[in-house]
Amino acid sequence: MNNAVVYFEPLSNKSTIDKTVVAIDNIFNRIDTSFSKKDMIAIKTHFGEEKNDTHIAPKIINKIVDKLIELNVNPFLTETSTLYAGARDNAIKHLKLAYRHGFTPQNIKAPIIMADGLLGDLEIEVKIDGILNKSVKIARDAVLSDGFVVLSHPTGHIVAGFGACLKNLGMGLSSKKGKLVQHSSIKPKIISRNCINCGMCKKWCPADAIIEKDNKMFILEDKCIGCGECLAVCKYSAVKFNWGVGSVELQKNIAEYALGAIKNKRDKCIFINVLTNMTKECDCMDKKQKPTIPDVGILASNDPVAIDQATLDLTEEANGIDLGKKSYPKLDPNIQLDHAQKIGLGVRQYKLERLK
Repeated sequence: MNNAVVYFEPLSNKSTIDKTVVAIDNIFNRIDTSFSKKDMIAIKTHFGEEKNDTHIAPKIINKIVDKLIELNVNPFLTETSTLYAGARDNAIKHLKLAYRHGFTPQNIKAPIIMADGLLGDLEIEVKIDGILNKSVKIARDAVLSDGFVVLSHPTGHIVAGFGACLKNLGMGLSSKKGKLVQHSSIKPKIISRNCINCGMCKKWCPADAIIEKDNKMFILEDKCIGCGECLAVCKYSAVKFNWGVGSVELQKNIAEYALGAIKNKRDKCIFINVLTNMTKECDCMDKKQKPTIPDVGILASNDPVAIDQATLDLTEEANGIDLGKKSYPKLDPNIQLDHAQKIGLGVRQYKLERLK
């Protein structure tokens, strides 16, 4: 098994956006680009939830657009609608939020095309040689694009423990039905003694699976989709998950959906992880967060597994503990990496090339 190459441009803690832009420029000049003239290249990123301000900044993404324009290709930003209710659960709301966060065509010099359509149901069934899935539901325009620049912001994750490139691909480029499949193994329960019947979990449940029963909230297991939104919004520790089962299957599903997302364009993919402003929760959370570990730098590779492995390794090297363990010590993000390697998505072994 050959080692992948991962390029690394270090950054000091709390680096400015301008320094990050310079680092992106440097690392993009080193990575292998196999795009053809006039290719339609999707830049998969994340615009952040309403109150989130630690997501990757528009100015950084604009640098990627500039580099792609230099290659004479046609770049566009792309995203998909969320499964849970909120400011990004359909294309119109999602685009308005993106514009409020500065991702306007004027700022980034490229359009935003929602890959899964107006309501999140525009999809193509992609056949894969997976273990859990033989086909996956990928957002249509992600499949139709000629190539990807996958720009990911590593964070902790409430179910997977850690989310970076693989999650950005697998969860971020699936249709709503695909997201539902990935979450379906996780069934939360309400701890009655802790529930104060505030109704927040019911308000945010995308499947209307939470009802009031005996003056407490109650989850209807047959309607629950396992998205974890109830756990995210509950302030009273009243939601319990079976992490041991749910996390394992979710992570494996993420890896298999990531495989489907880049099928038939493996040689036209660039993966970049921005290891700054790394927080315990992902950028999907509707709240301001403080970084949980200091900044590390920028990583780039043509291998999505290797870049996430390097992210864990470098955060541990710099801080004594990797981002996943720091965020959710009871969860094991190695599951997604092991499974991704097993199904042929990439390799965990890599050669790190430091640019400074």
